[in-house]
Amino acid sequence: MTAAPSIRSSAAPSTTDTADPAFDDGRSGDATAWQYPLDDVEPARLYGSDDDLGATEDLGDAPGPRVPDPVFGASDTRRGWIVAAVLTAIAAVTRFWGLNVPTDGGTPVFDEKHYVPQAWQVLTGGNWIEDNPAYGLVVHPPVGKWLIAVGEGLFGYTPLGWRFASAVVGTIMVLIVFRLTRRLSRSTLIGAVAAVFMICDGVTFVSSRVGMLDIFQIFFVLGGLAALVADRDQMRSRLHRVWTEGRIGDSPFGPRLGFRWWRFGAAVLLGLGCATKWSGIYFVFFFLLLAIGFDIANRKAYHVQRPWMGTLRRDVIPSGFSLGVVPILVYLGSFAPWFASETSVYRYEVGRSIGYDGPFSWVPGALRSLWYYEAGILKFHEGLTNSAGNHHPWESKPWTWPMGLRPMLYAVQNGPDKCGGGECIRVQMLIGTPAMWWLAFPMLLWGLWQFLLRRDWRYAVVIVAYAASFLPWFLNLDRQMYFFYAAAMAPFLIMGLALCVGDLLGADGRWREFGRERRMLGVVLASVYIGLVITNFIWLWPILTGQPISLHMWNLQMWLPSWR
Repeated sequence: MTAAPSIRSSAAPSTTDTADPAFDDGRSGDATAWQYPLDDVEPARLYGSDDDLGATEDLGDAPGPRVPDPVFGASDTRRGWIVAAVLTAIAAVTRFWGLNVPTDGGTPVFDEKHYVPQAWQVLTGGNWIEDNPAYGLVVHPPVGKWLIAVGEGLFGYTPLGWRFASAVVGTIMVLIVFRLTRRLSRSTLIGAVAAVFMICDGVTFVSSRVGMLDIFQIFFVLGGLAALVADRDQMRSRLHRVWTEGRIGDSPFGPRLGFRWWRFGAAVLLGLGCATKWSGIYFVFFFLLLAIGFDIANRKAYHVQRPWMGTLRRDVIPSGFSLGVVPILVYLGSFAPWFASETSVYRYEVGRSIGYDGPFSWVPGALRSLWYYEAGILKFHEGLTNSAGNHHPWESKPWTWPMGLRPMLYAVQNGPDKCGGGECIRVQMLIGTPAMWWLAFPMLLWGLWQFLLRRDWRYAVVIVAYAASFLPWFLNLDRQMYFFYAAAMAPFLIMGLALCVGDLLGADGRWREFGRERRMLGVVLASVYIGLVITNFIWLWPILTGQPISLHMWNLQMWLPSWR
C-alpha cells in the first residue's frame, strides 16, 4: 500500500513539474486580480484539469506518486456570492422589463398559442392535466406547462401571467451559469464574464420572455450539468481523504465513494428536462458518458491500480441507475395526475384501441395506455417532415444554428406608433447575439484542441454539453426544424467563450513568461470583446423585446439576408 504524502502549506511550486498548466487543480502562485489562493494549500496553477494526466502535489524531493491539490472552485466565497447577487439582479431587470409586450391583440404570440391555453386548462381543469379533447393531441409532457400555470395562477391569464415563470427561470439560469463557470475555471472573474454573456445572449433572453417550453428544458439540463460538475469535485475530495489516510491501495479498484447526492440531483433534473420536452433524453445519454469519464479520470488521478475496472465495478452500475433509471422514474412521475384522473386523454385504451392479449398483456393497463398515448405523439412528430409537405417560412436546419444564420420571427405588428413622423413597426425575433454566436466555430475548434490534445477537462464539459444539444438533430434532417431548438446550445456556447476569455487573460499562468506587456494586451483584448458583446445586445434590444422602431431602423437591424 502506498503511503500517502502530507500536504504542505508553504512550499514553493516545483520547477520540475512538467504537467500541463491547464490540467492542474491548483491555482497560480503569483495571484492576480482573478486568482484567490487559499492560505492552507500550496500555491499552484489556476485551472484544474485532468489532473487525470498526473498533475500532482508538489512534494519537494520526496519520491513516489503525487496527486492533485485539493482545490475545488474559486476560494473567494464571500466575493463570489456578492458578484452572483449583483449579476442575478441585473438579469432579473432585463428579463422582467416590459414583459407584457409583444402580444397578438392581447393574446399569446407564436407557439405561446399552444402552451399558454394548455397551461390555463391545467390550472383550471382541476386535475393538473390537459384533458380537453379540443386540443387534439397534446404533444409535450406536462412539466413545462405546470410552470407556466404557476405564473397564470399568480397573475391570471395575462402576458405577465403566462411569461412570469419563463422570466424567473431565465434569471436563475444566469446565476447557474455564473456558479458553474466559476467552478470550472476556479475564478470569480471568469464566472462573471460568463454571466454577463448570458445576460446579453439574445436567444436565452427572448426565450426567457415568452410562454414556451424551451427555457424550462434548458434550465433543468443546465442545472443537471452543474450538479454533475459538483459531484466530480465532491468525489475528488473523498478520494483525496482516502489518499491522505493511506487507504487508496486497499483495493485495486479504489474505494467505494458512498451515496452521491449531487449525481442523484442531476438525474432528477435531467428527468424533469425529459418531462418538459422529449429532446431532454439526448442530454441523459451524453451526460452519462461525461459522468463516467469523470469517474475514470478521478481514479486515475489518485493512482488507483485498476481505474477502468474500478470505475466499472464501483461507479458505472450506480451511475447507470441514477442517470439512466431515475430520469425515467421522474418522467413517469410527471404523469401522476394523468394516471389518477378518470378523464385523462387515452387513459383507458386497453380494450378499445389496445387489445387484452399480446406479448405485453402482462403490463398494467395504465402503462399500456400511456405507451399508446406516447406512441401517438411520436407518430405526430415523425409526420412533421418536409417530404410530407410540411414547410414553414422560418424553418431552419441544424447546420445554420451555430452562427444563428436563420433566426425566428415571433411577432410583428405595424403601427399605430409614429417614429419620426413615419410608421413604426414592432417586431420580436429570436436572434443569437452575433458577437457571440458568430464565434461558435472558433470556440469549438479551440475547445476541441484543448480537450483532445491538452486533455483540459473544462472544455470537455463544454464540448460534450454542446454536442448533446446539437448533434442529435442531424439524425433526421427531413424533419421540420426551427432555430428555437438551438436555444439549448446557448449556455454551453457562452461558457466556452468565457473560458476562452480566461485563456486570453492568461488566468492559468500560461502567459507568465511573456511579461506584463503581453498580459496587459490580453486584458485589453478581453475588455474590448466584452464591451462589444454588451453593445451588440443593446443594439438588438428593440427587436428582441418588440419595441416600436422605424422601418429604417428595422432595415439596419437586419444584418444578413437570411434574417428576413
